[in-house]
Amino acid sequence: MKIDPYQTIDQLYAAAADSFCELAVKCIRDAGRFRVSLSGGSTPKQLYEILSNRDLPWANIHWFWGDERNVPHSDADSNYLMVRDALLDRVSAPASNVHPVPVNVDDPAAAAVAYEATLKQHFPGQSMPAWDLALLGMGDDSHTASLFPGTKAIGETERWFTENWVEKFDSYRYTLTAPAINSAKQSWFLVSGVGKKTALANVLGDTRVPGLYPSQLISPTRWFVTVDAMA
Repeated sequence: MKIDPYQTIDQLYAAAADSFCELAVKCIRDAGRFRVSLSGGSTPKQLYEILSNRDLPWANIHWFWGDERNVPHSDADSNYLMVRDALLDRVSAPASNVHPVPVNVDDPAAAAVAYEATLKQHFPGQSMPAWDLALLGMGDDSHTASLFPGTKAIGETERWFTENWVEKFDSYRYTLTAPAINSAKQSWFLVSGVGKKTALANVLGDTRVPGLYPSQLISPTRWFVTVDAMA
């Protein structure tokens, strides 16, 4: 896929925000709702802050999480808390449209099963969740969602959502599986900063090693990348 990088991060945010709003309005016009899987991370956070100032039919948007940390929702590391502070508390998003991961610090496997059940309620009769949009970031180790190099969840093909032990953090994470991300009608990577240059080069390179570069598991429909992240 050809990538036309943005010269500045502000240009990336403006383009991503405009595209998000256009897609949301189109989906709501066509189907009455817009279902989005959200990403954690610093780049998406600033996108969410921009979106909080846009005029959207918030009552028709359903918010899900592509990954989560195994911490209470009140914890500063919580992806749910980040999205709530950056976006959801600033707009008229009905509580019934917000679907966070039901974190269970002591039993992450049970929490992952419970969230998968929630997803299947919202996408009944489907082999995988057909998101209108899956927003994705990329770490400097080429991970996306909480699909980290060398972790068990990379090879999961049956589940929609799973807990994932991440050795370098000595903790569990929660994550959509690669098939559950790839089922999205639209999937967008947001990648910025010189610190992502090596990771992006590895993911886009000719050598396919998803065990080392998990973002290679994803087939995005669009890349939002700043020029400083390009090799």
